[in-house]
Amino acid sequence: MMSTSFSTRRAVFCVLVAVFMSAAFSSAPRAKGAGEGERVGRSRFARFENMRVHYVDAGKGSEALVFVHGWTCNLDFWRMQTPAFAAKSRVIAVDLPGHGQSDKPQQVAYTMDMFARAVEAVMRDAGVKRAVLVGHSMGMPVIRQFYRRYPEKTLALVNVDGGLRPFAPRAAMEQFIAPLRGPNYRENAARMVDGMLQPVKSEALRAEIKASMLATPQHVAVGAMDGMLEESVWKEDQIKVPVLAVLARSPFWPADNEQIFRRIAPDLDYRMWDGVSHFLMMDKPDEFNRALAEFLTSRKLLAKK
Repeated sequence: MMSTSFSTRRAVFCVLVAVFMSAAFSSAPRAKGAGEGERVGRSRFARFENMRVHYVDAGKGSEALVFVHGWTCNLDFWRMQTPAFAAKSRVIAVDLPGHGQSDKPQQVAYTMDMFARAVEAVMRDAGVKRAVLVGHSMGMPVIRQFYRRYPEKTLALVNVDGGLRPFAPRAAMEQFIAPLRGPNYRENAARMVDGMLQPVKSEALRAEIKASMLATPQHVAVGAMDGMLEESVWKEDQIKVPVLAVLARSPFWPADNEQIFRRIAPDLDYRMWDGVSHFLMMDKPDEFNRALAEFLTSRKLLAKK
């Protein structure tokens, strides 16, 4: 489209590739290898608006670390974090509605607000009164919306490579998402995934990621993407609790990104990492866990009484 600049289209492409790759790597079935975490805690279901929302709960206490995955991911995406913190803190990892083992109804709007309310339903079911919420990618607008709705239940937010502002105008995003709508979803998604996976050297890994992506229910994938387009999600209202931001260095972050983040979140621990992908908590789990632990300690969060 002539009215959309080349730089804008590149930015849109980068954002969607990051989201799609996040979904592919996290939801693809993977054999546990050396250094990979194992799921800990009790598998439970909370009731929320005629849906079952699955979560895993470990540890004790009325305050918790609550992990929220990204677009088309699931709670196993945090498998290298939950064991590291469960011994010292209450830890909950959530399958958002439409994801993982949670229900996936068709006649539902998969908005960031709905996801935020589902997280709150999980906390009520688990008896958790306040939480440090950790959100990856799409999980960041989810936990930010949780903070807007439930500030009294929010101790702090942790942003794992997620944005606080939209990367491109809605019209440009709609144009790029359009191929995912309609009866040719699988064909168009396969073509898109094939293009983005060209840099992946392992043929087996490319096939595994592609199969996982194409298995994502269309109504959930498109519905959640539409939810991220809502302008209300990106209001620049201040976040008045402590925030840790751990981002993967990319040319698509604006040069003044730290200043933008600090304007929205004044009490900010800002970290930009080199040599990691969009799913940096899997690339460098020990480093990420250490950064999160340092943040919790420095802000005196979730301290044992």
